[in-house]
Amino acid sequence: MNHLATEFLISAFMVVLCVAIHGIGLFSLNNAVRTEAAIERLRHIDPLSPRGALFTLLTVIAMLALHGVEIWAFAFVYLITGAVSGLENALYFSTISYSTVGYNDAHIGQDWRLLGAFESILGVFLLGWSTAFFFRMLGRIDGH
Repeated sequence: MNHLATEFLISAFMVVLCVAIHGIGLFSLNNAVRTEAAIERLRHIDPLSPRGALFTLLTVIAMLALHGVEIWAFAFVYLITGAVSGLENALYFSTISYSTVGYNDAHIGQDWRLLGAFESILGVFLLGWSTAFFFRMLGRIDGH
């Protein structure tokens, strides 16, 4: 198998893995606040109260943790494939790719640039998904 096909398969695998991680994470977070007891508690939270702020903070931290797992997963793939040398460089490159800041390709080997591009496309999608989810979560306490 040629290198481009290998790179494409690894990229596709990472997309599927990260979408699964993100979906399971958001599904779990959603289910945690959909219990009968949680729904009742959320009805009585003022969004601008300390409890409302705590709910918002915990939701943000949980979503950031999901993104962190996905960024680290790509960083490990960069290390395993030799696309980026050193954990710090791999984590840095993964973070700027995922967030679509993408300063440049200087950190990644030329043969693995497609993997970085896939991570950027995935990052846009997963960050957007999280944003939609976040507003949905805030809607549970807003207006009560």
